[in-house]
Amino acid sequence: MPTIGVQMMMLRDEVGKAGPYEVLRRLTDAGFRAVEVSQIPMTPENVAEMRRARDELGVDFGALSAAVGPGPNDCLVERFDKIVADCRALDARHVRIGMMPLSALATTEGVVEFCRRTQDIATRLADEGVQLHYHNHHVEFARRGGVTVLDAIRAEAPGMRLEIDVHWVQRGGRDPVRTLQKYAGLVDLVHLKDYRIGELGPGALEAQRSGDREAFLREFAAVVEFGEVGEGNLEWAEIVDQSIASGAEYLLIEQDVLYGRDAFDCLATSREHLVDLGYEKLL
Repeated sequence: MPTIGVQMMMLRDEVGKAGPYEVLRRLTDAGFRAVEVSQIPMTPENVAEMRRARDELGVDFGALSAAVGPGPNDCLVERFDKIVADCRALDARHVRIGMMPLSALATTEGVVEFCRRTQDIATRLADEGVQLHYHNHHVEFARRGGVTVLDAIRAEAPGMRLEIDVHWVQRGGRDPVRTLQKYAGLVDLVHLKDYRIGELGPGALEAQRSGDREAFLREFAAVVEFGEVGEGNLEWAEIVDQSIASGAEYLLIEQDVLYGRDAFDCLATSREHLVDLGYEKLL
């Protein structure tokens, strides 16, 4: 049965203050049992605390995060053996790349080179019993030669499966449900993140009055926000049902920006909405 869990990126500040074990304990107390780890230093001390949480609290590490260049997650090119060792320590069967380097994304040739490198890495990880995934943002729905960057990634790196982030699908101009249908059988991981429209700020009116059209358009576009599940405009029953139908193993709640709210409060809001929709058995 698929599991609804938490993307720990939104708890990285709490981990920095209290350590992974305490944060994972609070998550289990809040009714979550699965996590995806990202932007948390995978030091020996942190991995040991995560392993303790697995052993003592029953935490399920659905996926770990990695990169192919500089960033907050370990690099698969430079630290392949360490990443595999971390997967084994935490019984994690999935590794996800949060985004390709922007320098690669900038050109068609860069995307192809990224795919060639990750295809080789995906093959090596598969030999270790670990599946590699690519997480989308909106930019992968740009079209080049009539083909989206995301479809080019699929074609050039067939050994790398997908982690579909439904907020970024919506921001990329696509429908989350139809996108999940399109990639059915290739989606093991899904990010549950709402797409909220906030209020126009006073800067929009000021820019309009002054005739500063460029400033007005910036303010007009800035109303798009990351939201707690159920606090935005996405159709969650349809999305969760299609995620399951498409073969997802882990559906992970995430919110990139909290707008001053406590992370655990945001997660409680998302969980409550999913329970109200009838998905408590997946938590």
